[in-house]
Amino acid sequence: MDEVAVIEDAAAAEVSLDPMRARLLSELSEPASATMLAARVGLARQKVNYHLKALEKHGLVELVEERRKGNVTERMMRATAVSFVISPTALSAVQPDPGRAPDQLSARWLLAVAARLVRDVGALITGAAKADKRVATFAIDGHVRFASAADRAAFAEELAATVTSLVSRYHDDTAAGGRDHRVVVALHPSIPATPQTETGRSGETKES
Repeated sequence: MDEVAVIEDAAAAEVSLDPMRARLLSELSEPASATMLAARVGLARQKVNYHLKALEKHGLVELVEERRKGNVTERMMRATAVSFVISPTALSAVQPDPGRAPDQLSARWLLAVAARLVRDVGALITGAAKADKRVATFAIDGHVRFASAADRAAFAEELAATVTSLVSRYHDDTAAGGRDHRVVVALHPSIPATPQTETGRSGETKES
């Protein structure tokens, strides 16, 4: 079972967004049968089987084993991943395009960049899985607390200059066997454990 799987197919995305099917996916982090699931979610076994077949058809759950109980064969199913992310590819006609209106200070542009990241890495994972290979990636997830909006602006300026310098040092257009990589660096306010709307804070940029 994968830790995270990316859903790229629109039909699979639709199936996963059904509340009951999403509940079944969460219950199937460990193998279970339709009978076991029926008792947990309060549905008839036949109805659970119907949902499981739809999930299995789109590769969201898989058969782990079959158990014979009298005249009945019990199918033990498991989700193919612990959690799922829906790629913008599933909504290809309306997926965000960061190239349409690049703006480093726009939260919506950052969202478009993040969506592209999900799309691209999802495609890489899918291709690597088919080729039975690993994807060479790297990420940093950190936390910084600024004393003021001025400090935040200075940090962003220095970060941009540092990354630009680093990229310039290693970028080689002439490398015959080289491979292009995309670098994404983002900075955004942290979301508190209990989200609260904050208004009127000095120095904060608000975007509707």
